[in-house]
Amino acid sequence: MVRSAPRLPIPLIAVSLLHIGCASRVIVERGVKARMRDGAALIADIYRPAAAGRFPVLLMRTPYCNHTPDRGYTPMVEHGYVVIVQQVRGRCGSEGEWYPFAHEAADGYDTVEWAAALPYSTGKVGMFGGSYPGATQMFAAVAAPEHLAAIFPITTASDFHDGWVYQGGAFEQWLDESWPSHALADNGPAHRWYDGLPLLGRVAPYLPESNPVDMKRIWTLPLDSYPEQDAKSGAAFARYFRDWLAHPDDDEYWKRWSFEEQYRKINVPGFHVGGWYDVFLSGTIRNFAGMRTQGNEAARRGQKLLIGPWTHSGVYARKNGELDFGEASVVPQNDQLLFRWYDHWLEGIKNGVEQEKPVRIFVMGKNTWRDEDSWPPAGAETVRYYLHSGSHAAGLNGDGALSDSAPQSEPADQFVYDPANPVPSVGGPLCCDESQFASGPRDQRPIERRKDVLVFTTAPFTEDFEATGSVSVELYGSSSAADTDFTAKLVDVWPNGFAQNLTEGIIRARYSDNPEKPAQMVPNQISRFTIDLWSTSNDFLPGHRLRLEISSSNFPRFDRNLNTGGDQGRWAGMVKATNAVLHDAKHPSALVLSVMPRNRHAEAATQSRPIDKGAHAD
Repeated sequence: MVRSAPRLPIPLIAVSLLHIGCASRVIVERGVKARMRDGAALIADIYRPAAAGRFPVLLMRTPYCNHTPDRGYTPMVEHGYVVIVQQVRGRCGSEGEWYPFAHEAADGYDTVEWAAALPYSTGKVGMFGGSYPGATQMFAAVAAPEHLAAIFPITTASDFHDGWVYQGGAFEQWLDESWPSHALADNGPAHRWYDGLPLLGRVAPYLPESNPVDMKRIWTLPLDSYPEQDAKSGAAFARYFRDWLAHPDDDEYWKRWSFEEQYRKINVPGFHVGGWYDVFLSGTIRNFAGMRTQGNEAARRGQKLLIGPWTHSGVYARKNGELDFGEASVVPQNDQLLFRWYDHWLEGIKNGVEQEKPVRIFVMGKNTWRDEDSWPPAGAETVRYYLHSGSHAAGLNGDGALSDSAPQSEPADQFVYDPANPVPSVGGPLCCDESQFASGPRDQRPIERRKDVLVFTTAPFTEDFEATGSVSVELYGSSSAADTDFTAKLVDVWPNGFAQNLTEGIIRARYSDNPEKPAQMVPNQISRFTIDLWSTSNDFLPGHRLRLEISSSNFPRFDRNLNTGGDQGRWAGMVKATNAVLHDAKHPSALVLSVMPRNRHAEAATQSRPIDKGAHAD
């Protein structure tokens, strides 16, 4: 039975029906215009049931030209929903200026209210989509339109300074250059028109997967000298890229868009999906926690968090990176999760969603799903593993060790960081060009053999050791330079030597005390740094070892610190830095883990395996 809602006015629309087609029981309307409060018309494709009546609306607002085949939305429509895919301002035929984040709150509000007022709508609207379409949901939730009932953000950020454009003060170069220069260039091929119609669903969008980044350009210095035009495609380079470089501090330019300052405004339930190897993992967790603790009562009751062993481009996949996480890692696809969520919040169906625990995580190593009442899980204990060596921790065959015993009298480790020869990024939370730098879990031994990578490893575990929750490093270090970076990576070393990266982080020294007010280092003066490695959930099985890598670069995921203390965006000169890591009684550098007590959970373990089993033998 189709429920009706009172008729609503349509104050923001001048509908232009450019195309109507019928396929099966689905009506498709293309190029439908919704007029925003300032007069700009944003266009959308609408997929709706051919049957008479009113239906709840599922809305996606995206900057990527709608390239999903019509049949991709058919299951949602046949399930009883109207699906609206709208191109955000300035993209793919929508009017106005495209500038990331700037208009999504107001336009999200106006679009939700427009969708609720359509004659075939019940007046209840839910949103869906991942990455930037996940952010458009959060912006709409902050704006709090009356008819927004729930959201379903997948792999998106919570703060666009720390977590999208920068991390720990370092510029996320691979994401920040590949995303705007290819997928979202100001006049890339996604803006071309054909027979007067925007290319909605007719061609693939201009994405790096099919248009690889010119690898020579990642070495271009200064960073803000990036070419004005892509030589291959003719696309103009996104101008906001230089605005991002001009604001390395966490200043008001960024704060106006941070969700973390606005969770209290949110009044809707949210289903947050993330991956342990996703570039926006931290934001997914922060959005869940912030809405659950700071939103109004409805928001606090209605938050869910799901995290699997996934990358940004591999959500729901059992194989990511070099690992197959097994059949246990497979979950129902997005539309099935979406249906249960929205059957409850838009249709009022009592299907058990409201009774389920709010957190579901995939524990790697053991390869099982587990439900929790909170994040981090109740009962988690903080454990410190201290760094040890006889000053020869550099390289895979060095003497670096980790143990729960605090250091006493030990010499420091030193290495030379050369920005002209940075440590390359190998796997991890990379985005957005898998063809050039593949993401996910990958063997770290090639970089662990370098002399500018310090390697600290535990003895083999004799029992399961589960690290679930936040990960950080408390590091005492110094540098011969005025500024430098320190990087850290948590690794699970298998009995055959395969070194599986789990999570990683970076701190730019000038921002170690205050992300809003940078300060240069005093050369060779010891400082205490905290490196945030975000979170993970991994069971180190018997025979496995825990490893920590420390270095000063992870390129091109992060830009190279040039060690001069100058403006990273506008400076081209570089110097080598001699960096030191201390681990003695006065300077007890340590890895800090959130650890689950042994035997808290008794699920059977099914170990991950390499996709190519023979690739990792010693």
